[in-house]
Amino acid sequence: MLAAVVLTRNEAHNIVECLRSLKWADHLLVLDSFSTDGTVDLARSVGASVQQRAFQNYADQRNAALDFVETEWVFFVDADERATQELAAEVRQAISGSHAVGWWVPRRNYIWGRWIQHAGWYPDYQLRLLKRGFARYDLARPVHEVVQLDGPEAWLQNALIHNNYQTVGQFLRKQDAYATFEAGILREKGVRPRPHSLLLQPVREFWRRYVSLSGYRDGGHGLLLSILMAYYTHVAYRRARASTDA
Repeated sequence: MLAAVVLTRNEAHNIVECLRSLKWADHLLVLDSFSTDGTVDLARSVGASVQQRAFQNYADQRNAALDFVETEWVFFVDADERATQELAAEVRQAISGSHAVGWWVPRRNYIWGRWIQHAGWYPDYQLRLLKRGFARYDLARPVHEVVQLDGPEAWLQNALIHNNYQTVGQFLRKQDAYATFEAGILREKGVRPRPHSLLLQPVREFWRRYVSLSGYRDGGHGLLLSILMAYYTHVAYRRARASTDA
């Protein structure tokens, strides 16, 4: 038995289409962080059960979801993601007698209306298909969550469709929040960035994405994404340094 789980907070514009792409699962669970836009009613109208819980961070919320469901397997999907029929069939096959307790799922990221195939955005594997009792999320990683598996892992071939960022402004707001989280992680590790790191780390990030990961092959999209990711690397290191100086 498989439960598809979606975490939500004001996802009325996404939730119906997302859940409809998951109707092949045995159970649909929406773990909602007290939405105010009709997300809960829309989720129930599609046949999902809904639990509400205050949001602390992503790792904590996903662990709570693992505790809410009773199925042997859990498939985590974000509200802005869609499962294809091909992926559904592959998931069903994977959990029938699988030796693995966790499966990595590739994602097709659509950013500003285009599928980004390079610069680290594809295949963008995410560990989303988990066997309950053998997987927990590391609370030390509240964002860009890390799953701790007690057993072997494997990789699926068919991708989730991820309607990632619709506008540049949306991208900037999310990366700014991520930079704050990453600065906190650096601080907790005792890393005090040196002044030259504020320049060298962004340069390395740009080179990694644009050259090593072939971001140039995505044209203007690849160039702008590589520049922005380098800039927010600088922001994360700058904030980490400022917090240690305070």
